Amino acid sequence: MTVLGLGRAAPPEARADANTEFRLLGPVEVHDVRTGTGIAPPGSKQRALLSAFVVHAGELLSVDRLTEELWGDAPPANSANALQAHVARLRRLLPGPESPGDPAHEWISTLPTGYLLSLGRASTDVDTFHRLSAQGRAAAATDPGYATDLLRRALGLWRGPALQDSRYGPICTAEADRLEENRLSALETLYDASLRCAQHGEITGELEKLTADHPLRERFYDLLMVALYRSGRQAEALGVYERARRRLVDALGIEPGPALRGRMEAILNHAPDLTAPSPAPAGSGPMVLDDALELGGEIARLQRRIEDLNREQEALIRRFDALVARLPQTT
Repeated sequence: MTVLGLGRAAPPEARADANTEFRLLGPVEVHDVRTGTGIAPPGSKQRALLSAFVVHAGELLSVDRLTEELWGDAPPANSANALQAHVARLRRLLPGPESPGDPAHEWISTLPTGYLLSLGRASTDVDTFHRLSAQGRAAAATDPGYATDLLRRALGLWRGPALQDSRYGPICTAEADRLEENRLSALETLYDASLRCAQHGEITGELEKLTADHPLRERFYDLLMVALYRSGRQAEALGVYERARRRLVDALGIEPGPALRGRMEAILNHAPDLTAPSPAPAGSGPMVLDDALELGGEIARLQRRIEDLNREQEALIRRFDALVARLPQTT
């Protein structure tokens, strides 16, 4: 057992990997949670390589797949050596032992057909975002005030577009698109929970900006219409519907969907269910909330496992297709 200078075993929290967070929700960086400092890979290919490793942490990434991620359809003639050099530089960038005698963590393993990143005790802002947003969704029905707190904490982790300056190959592009969709879904849940808390007056400005930034996403128009109606601004709420309709027709040639049309009709008819609810007392239903949060975490973990299995299936299909292509042709 490796010991420290005072003869004590290095506690798990003293390991470099325990104090490391990989951040992908914005500019890609390796963050030291103790000091609050971050190290960004110096080049675009280094950032893309680190991002691909973190997205597939614990999985083998083949040389061919990493080569495609970094160079696409135009790899250099010595692509294997070039990739090896990038991996070596990335290894030097990742944290080493924090002091002499501390246990070292092997971040990147070289395997016969590729490389594998092991997170060890390190964390990622992506996992934290998924955990908080899942807990927020689970709490929305029973304690919307707590849900809004959780969801704002989750969304506060974003420092810019996901995998910023790293979206070059299929791995990073697909992951960035998936994370952006998760972010928008979390925003929808946040403002729905805010309406459940009778916070319609506080969120109209934020929803106005979201409808401008995402003009084809009908749910933001829907939430804005409710917020405006509850603020006594019925005419403006109906104006939002007309604005959404024009944008959808101009961009896609389609009318708003049934949910948005139903909201417009409910506003015209002053439907009783549009009335702002009374704020629920703080701390209501703690046992139900705890169970819901636990279930939400399980759902998030299952979703990540499904996504991992889908990626493994795609990799196996590519290998199968490559083997079939090498079979002798028969007439």
